[in-house]
Amino acid sequence: MLAPPTGSAGALDQPDLGHHGDAEATPGLVDLAVNVRRAPMPDWLADPLTAALADLAAYPDPAPARAAVAHRHGRPPHEVLLTAGAAEGFVLIARALADVRHPVVVHPQFTEPEAALRAAGHRVDRVLLDPADGFRLDPARIPDDADLVMIGNPTNPTSVLHPADTVAALARPGRVLVVDEAFADTTLVPGVPGEPESLATRRDLPGLVVVRSLTKTWGLAGLRIGYLLGGATLLARFAAAQPLWAVSTPALAAATACAAPAAVTAERAIAAGLATDRDHLVARLADLPGVRVTGRPASAFVLIHLPGAAEVRQRLRAHGWAVRRGDTFPGLGPDWLRIAVRDPATTDAFIDTLARMLEA
Repeated sequence: MLAPPTGSAGALDQPDLGHHGDAEATPGLVDLAVNVRRAPMPDWLADPLTAALADLAAYPDPAPARAAVAHRHGRPPHEVLLTAGAAEGFVLIARALADVRHPVVVHPQFTEPEAALRAAGHRVDRVLLDPADGFRLDPARIPDDADLVMIGNPTNPTSVLHPADTVAALARPGRVLVVDEAFADTTLVPGVPGEPESLATRRDLPGLVVVRSLTKTWGLAGLRIGYLLGGATLLARFAAAQPLWAVSTPALAAATACAAPAAVTAERAIAAGLATDRDHLVARLADLPGVRVTGRPASAFVLIHLPGAAEVRQRLRAHGWAVRRGDTFPGLGPDWLRIAVRDPATTDAFIDTLARMLEA
């Protein structure tokens, strides 16, 4: 389904694109609404962050971090732009590509890409993926004249991981293809090395821009660190829209540390543990009446369909649990909830609470 452009008569009742999971996770609630992993920070990350505090009198120098990130992804440094979180990357893209005529956002997905485009004055069309088809991406559904296409992989909130070849098929001359891989390091396919279906190392696709974040796995939401990967000419346009010294010295230290081989190895181990915990959550959800997991979850969260979910979410809050509402994502509605993957004990306690509500 191709949704009407924003600003048209058919787009008056829009979801709240500015609503995010942190608004749900109020103090005193068990947080299943935010997809940030909470675990003790390893010394190899904490030590350089602490050491960076001694250098705050100097202006940030992004060169070492850019080189480290570039090396991780097999790219030259001029194909990396460090940003204050992935969210800043979307803003830079929206502002720098002022000449785009037909931007298309594939939904359901993280709402900031569209919000940034709209704030920059763009009229945005939406391609809505079908839950009955497991939110599968069909490249043929993207309009031929779309000169900017934005998609998440794995996609927030659906947790669907699209095949890399399918996403790559969206690239073409004259089009900028932005792939949000903020959760790529959470994915795992047994027997497949590295991050399955990632395009981060692809340098052959015209107009490809990959957006990455260090927020999720390493619990750095408050530090604001992410980066863009892509062709040097495109990245230079985005850099021209970026304020001076946008990324702090501690954030640069984190980027350097998280690009090291030891960090990448640790990510793979964390992704393996996450897969086990996610399977446990999906299995427990399958036992609940009326609850349906759509698609094949591949990331740090699971999307469920549950009739009356809006009321259930409020009742869960009253019992001490925060989950993410689904109606602020285009293509979903009030009967959808996103649940973060946590350890089995937390999952079991949550499922027991939800089961009692559904039985009442």
